[in-house]
Amino acid sequence: MNPAIPSIDQLKEMALPAPVSYAPQTWGWWALLALLIVTLVVLGARRYWQWRRDRYRREALMRLEELQQRSNDLSALRELPELLKRVAISMPNAKPVGAGLLAKASCQSTSILNAMASSRASSLPQGSPAALGNEDWQAFLQRHSKQPLPADFSQQLSLLAYAPDATLRAMPTEQRLQLFSACKTWVERHHVAA
Repeated sequence: MNPAIPSIDQLKEMALPAPVSYAPQTWGWWALLALLIVTLVVLGARRYWQWRRDRYRREALMRLEELQQRSNDLSALRELPELLKRVAISMPNAKPVGAGLLAKASCQSTSILNAMASSRASSLPQGSPAALGNEDWQAFLQRHSKQPLPADFSQQLSLLAYAPDATLRAMPTEQRLQLFSACKTWVERHHVAA
């Protein structure tokens, strides 16, 4: 062997450099990371809060689906107006059209208006959508709807609630399906002031 040629035994393994850190090196990156984490937490909390707030909507849609499967049953048709009233009452921050009328009526000096206001206030929470009827109920539904409702929607709902059984049996299937569709659309898409 030639002594001028190095031997393989003389080779040494090179030392590896220190691993690169994934941690940010400057305070700006730390600030950006903190801002990102805070934003994600706020968005997650807000989404969870909206999910919890819309629980009444999900339950109403499930009940509406059950009623639609039994659309030929009179009790299912009779429950539609009640279901919409319950949804309206469950809406957070729902202010009805005639909410101020009860307060104005109770301030009148006539005893008839005072008696009407006190009896009405004792049976229903003040400012409740449950106190609305006819035009006020239609206006409430329309105001909270993102899509236009039929002009006689509240009359159709009162027909379902109060008409004799023979009238409901004579109702065409297409009209029943349109009512269910309008109710489902309103429940899914009604606007709630946050």
